[in-house]
Amino acid sequence: QLQLVESGGGLVQAGGSLRLSCATSRSIFSFNAMGWYRQTPGKQRELVARITNAGSTNYADGVKGRFTISRDNAKNTVYLQMNALKPEDTAVYYCNAASGIFSQDIYWGQGTQVTVSS
Repeated sequence: QLQLVESGGGLVQAGGSLRLSCATSRSIFSFNAMGWYRQTPGKQRELVARITNAGSTNYADGVKGRFTISRDNAKNTVYLQMNALKPEDTAVYYCNAASGIFSQDIYWGQGTQVTVSS
């Protein structure tokens, strides 16, 4: 059974940095894309950053220039480096993976809390 295991969340002051990790139990190249989403209470889960099998990346407007998604193929791990954090970045962050010819197979990690204090 596929597992996505996140780590790296925590409490940080505004302006600080955190790096989230998402380790998968199978090759990351078996996915069409992997990404990070976040969710706050009462709001829908939103895309933060995404990286495709080919290495293309895209970011939500609010994190461009501050967050970077990357991957370590040998470790089957995707990272989200978050710099210049703001209180509005506070959320539960979820790792996501999609596979299948239409990316119809969606997988989620358990989530990791990121809290940015002002």
